[in-house]
Amino acid sequence: MGKLAKWQILLSEFDIIYVTEKAVKGQALTYHLAENPVGREYKPLKMYFPDEEVSFIGEDIIETYDGWRMFFDGAVNLKGVGIGAVLVSEISQHYPVSAKLSFPCTNNMAEYEACILGLRLAIDVQELLVVGDSDLLIHQVLGEWSTKNTKILPYLHYVQELMKRFTKIELKHVLRIQNEFANALGTLSSMIQHPDKNFIDPIPIGIQNHPAYCAHVEDETDGNPCFQDIKEYLSKREYP
Repeated sequence: MGKLAKWQILLSEFDIIYVTEKAVKGQALTYHLAENPVGREYKPLKMYFPDEEVSFIGEDIIETYDGWRMFFDGAVNLKGVGIGAVLVSEISQHYPVSAKLSFPCTNNMAEYEACILGLRLAIDVQELLVVGDSDLLIHQVLGEWSTKNTKILPYLHYVQELMKRFTKIELKHVLRIQNEFANALGTLSSMIQHPDKNFIDPIPIGIQNHPAYCAHVEDETDGNPCFQDIKEYLSKREYP
């Protein structure tokens, strides 16, 4: 993937549209730099978007927090818009929930929808850690970043109202690789073609430690139990 494509993907979360700059002659830039020398107080610009593969140090949010946690994520693609949230109890019991949005919305709107879905699920919990990979949402909810976007402001106010119903609530930003469960739920919901007149039961997710054929046991043709040959050997010391 080229650098421009990567920047476009990263900037899409912030509703920023990338436009290619018009060609500028290199000599004009040289004249500009010569006429505006850099002073001693100059500090290099700190890039906001780090290289995720380099900065990731493998922090596991499950091991660093013992209370209730809520993970959320939204997914917007050509198939549609889906949101997912996972509530994790103190004993690591997972309660997943997801929904498909039938109205058009941006990536940031989907993130807020997913966060609200998770907060509603955890409304009876006293203390909660909210975890998501949307840096923009978390900074806006904490009041560190402001917004004038008329589509985001109602979401922001509603999330802040929901947060008041908890005794203690914290927000933490993580990389997408640490938010895989909620991300998978949101992506699945966005891609599924929901039947309008039918109800979809919750999707159970199990873990199989062995291939399916390992648990396959055929019925004995002679009517005896499967351990009959072993029993005969132990009693008569003779192979069947």
